[in-house]
Amino acid sequence: MEINVTFQNMLSDFFLKYIPSRNTYSVNTIKAYRDTFVLLCQYHKDCIKKPISKIKMDAIDEKYVYGFLNWLEVDKHYSSSSLNQRLAGLHAFFRYVQSHAPEYQALCQTVLGIKYKKVLSMPMNYLTVGAIKLVLAQPDINSMEGIRDLALIALLYDSGTRVQELADMTIGDLRYEKPATIKATGKGGKTRIIPIMPQTADILREYIRVIGNTCPTAPLFFNKNKQKLSRAGITYILQKHVNLARKNNRDMFPKNVTPHVLRRSKAMHLLEGGVNLIYIRDFLGHASVTTTEIYAKANPEIKRKAIEAASIDVLPEEHFSSDEKAELLDWLKGII
Repeated sequence: MEINVTFQNMLSDFFLKYIPSRNTYSVNTIKAYRDTFVLLCQYHKDCIKKPISKIKMDAIDEKYVYGFLNWLEVDKHYSSSSLNQRLAGLHAFFRYVQSHAPEYQALCQTVLGIKYKKVLSMPMNYLTVGAIKLVLAQPDINSMEGIRDLALIALLYDSGTRVQELADMTIGDLRYEKPATIKATGKGGKTRIIPIMPQTADILREYIRVIGNTCPTAPLFFNKNKQKLSRAGITYILQKHVNLARKNNRDMFPKNVTPHVLRRSKAMHLLEGGVNLIYIRDFLGHASVTTTEIYAKANPEIKRKAIEAASIDVLPEEHFSSDEKAELLDWLKGII
């Protein structure tokens, strides 16, 4: 490979050849990387004032990257966490260049040596059991839309799934037989089977009966056009019912409640329920227990003794015995 290979050639190969050949990149990660380089092109046009179509690979050096990051911070008012996200995209690209064009080894090392900005540790937002009960009490179960919203919020909390995982679920991913489970497809196309509480399964069973669709490939949650709900659509539904619950209980809800807050809440309730971090790691689909440890650091106090205690006071009343509910914890332990 010539030492003066263009930046465009390497970038094109990175997105069109390298990334599609890997299964470790989620759709959202790819979009974040794409947006990073869209911004880089804008920076080059506005600040360098030269055609980016002819820029050589060795021109994207440490000084150039620092200039780009400073532009994002000063002109675009990016936060430290947002700057780190853009730097992560650049690091991924330069790791690719490093392995596919060894002649740029020194250049890559200088860029990869640029450190992430320190981000102030903020208190982790999560909802109490009481707050989640209030949210679940808001949907009008006398309407089809209300039944859908209740099923969506109950599953979002009980399964601890990411919002994109919930959006991608199909009717065929749901299994009612004891112990009831839902299949989630996470980052990198990895799937995992998640146990759900009996009362959540009851809500979903009623929801499926009401919509009258049992096609296994149909989206589990859909809009008026019968298309699967988007991430924004799921967020809107959740926030609508959170806002209703907040009216008379402002102190129970943080300013911004997103689907990820419900995921955090489930993790914290499992932790407080005495569930081992290893089980929570696999439940949430984390690649490493190090990620899961964030929850332990946020609230190290263990308040409850079993996973059921984290759900029994949250979801609607059901008529299953303690032995039947205990099967969920045993099953979860058994798959590790």
